[in-house]
Amino acid sequence: MEEFSEFVGLSRPTVSKYFQDPDSVRRSTRALIEAALDKSGFRPNMFAVNLNRRRTNILGVIVPNSSDPFYMALTRRIETIANDAGFLAFVLSSHGKPEMEDRAINTCKSMNVAGAIIAPLGVKSHHETFAELGRAIPLVYVDSPLDDSSAFVGTDNRQSFSLIVDYLCRSGNPPCYFGMPEVNTNARTRKQAYIEAMAGFGLPPQIVELPDVATWDFERFGFEETMRILNSGPGFPTKTVLCANDRVAFGVIAAAYQKGLKVGHGDSFDLRVAGHDDHPLSQYACPPITTVAQNYNEIGKMAIELLLQKLGGELPSFMRDEWDDRKLLKSDLKLRASA
Repeated sequence: MEEFSEFVGLSRPTVSKYFQDPDSVRRSTRALIEAALDKSGFRPNMFAVNLNRRRTNILGVIVPNSSDPFYMALTRRIETIANDAGFLAFVLSSHGKPEMEDRAINTCKSMNVAGAIIAPLGVKSHHETFAELGRAIPLVYVDSPLDDSSAFVGTDNRQSFSLIVDYLCRSGNPPCYFGMPEVNTNARTRKQAYIEAMAGFGLPPQIVELPDVATWDFERFGFEETMRILNSGPGFPTKTVLCANDRVAFGVIAAAYQKGLKVGHGDSFDLRVAGHDDHPLSQYACPPITTVAQNYNEIGKMAIELLLQKLGGELPSFMRDEWDDRKLLKSDLKLRASA
C-alpha cells in the first residue's frame, strides 16, 4: 500500500480511504487511483487489511457440504446479498466431519470475520466452541438449530410434515417413517413432527427401525437400508414410505427399482415414496418425488439480513426491517408421480 501510494502520488490515508469506499474520495482522485491500478496491476491483500480492522467486512459461512445443491443455493443467496451490502461471504465446508467443522470455526477466528452463518453438524462437543465464538461475533444458524435459543432461520418441520402426512393419509395408505442418520437436529425434529402429525389423524406412528449411524451419504444409507428391509422379510410396515429428506428417498426408490417394485401412485404400483426438502434433483428422479419444498432463497435472504442487522451500522434500505432472532418458514407441497 505504501509503495502504491508513492506510485500514484497520493497520501496513504487517501488511497486507503478509496479502497474502503471508492465513492468517499473525489471523482478526480478516484480516476487517478483507478488509472494507476490498471497500469500497475496492484491489488491490496484483503485478508491482511481486515486483520488490522477492529471490525472487518468479511462474513464466515460454514455448511456441511458445499457441493450439495441445497447448500449451493443457500450460499449463493447469502453471497449475493452480502456483496450488495458491502461484505464478502467466505464459504467453508465441514464435509460432514466434526474435525473439519472445528477447523472451519478456527479459520473464521483467524480471519477476524465480522459475523457468521452456520449450518451446524450438531456435535455436542462443539456447542461450547460455538458459544465461545458467539460471544465474540454475531452468529445465525440455518438448516438445523444449535439449540432452542440461538438465532435461527429454517423450515418449520412441524408444518411441513403435517402437510405431507395429511396428503398421504387422505390419498392412500398412511405412511411409515424412514428417518435420516442423526447428523443434526433435523433427524430428531422431523421424526417428532411425523409422530405428531400421525397423532392428529388418530393413527399410531410406524417408524422404520434403522441403525444408529452418523453418515451424510444419505442416498447410500437409504438404498442399503431399503435393500436390507426388502431382503430380510415382509418389507415396509405400509405401502407408503415417508422419508426424512429427498436424498434418502433417492436411495429408497433406487433399491425398490432393483428389487422389481413399481413406485408410484395408484393400485397398479407396489410402493409410494415421499420425501422432504424439494431437492433440486427430486423432480428429475424416476419417478419424480412427491415432497415439500424448503424455501432456499428466503432462508438465505433472511439469514444474511438478520446477521447484518446484528452487526449494526448503515444497512441497505431493503433490509432495515426488524427481524426476530428465530424465524421458521412454511413449506409448500409438491405433488409428483412417486406418491
